[in-house]
Amino acid sequence: MKKITEIVRELAQPVAEENGCELWDVEYVREAGQWYLRLYLDKEGGVNILDCEAVSRKVSDLLDEADPIESSYMFEVSSAGAERALKRPGDFERFMGSAVLVKTYKPKDGRKEFAGTLAGYEDGAVLLDMGTGEPLRFEKSEIALVRLRVEF
Repeated sequence: MKKITEIVRELAQPVAEENGCELWDVEYVREAGQWYLRLYLDKEGGVNILDCEAVSRKVSDLLDEADPIESSYMFEVSSAGAERALKRPGDFERFMGSAVLVKTYKPKDGRKEFAGTLAGYEDGAVLLDMGTGEPLRFEKSEIALVRLRVEF
């Protein structure tokens, strides 16, 4: 049986593309007792409110027709954002050499957050160049989150 996020991705992907956007991610999460279905979009030059509205209206209609979620939920469509999470191998390949923040589940060298440049990705492990010599390696099991980091 397919996961809800997979079903929604299949419904939303063509709609995002029709509107000149890339479907970056689909989340179905429970927060404060409420379920949220979130679509994150990306587009060359940036996603605007009109992009989100167009995708939201069409996907909402498709969700009503397909009815893949039995319980009530909040539906949101937004930009993936400048500091988006990197999750899939393609995300890491696309942003190789970019500034990122790695958060770990447990402290490593006394801390849980590491900022640097994405220097490698191997079977879920992340290599982070922190400008101190050899890149620091984080195994997939250690990583809570990897996201882009905007530097000012």
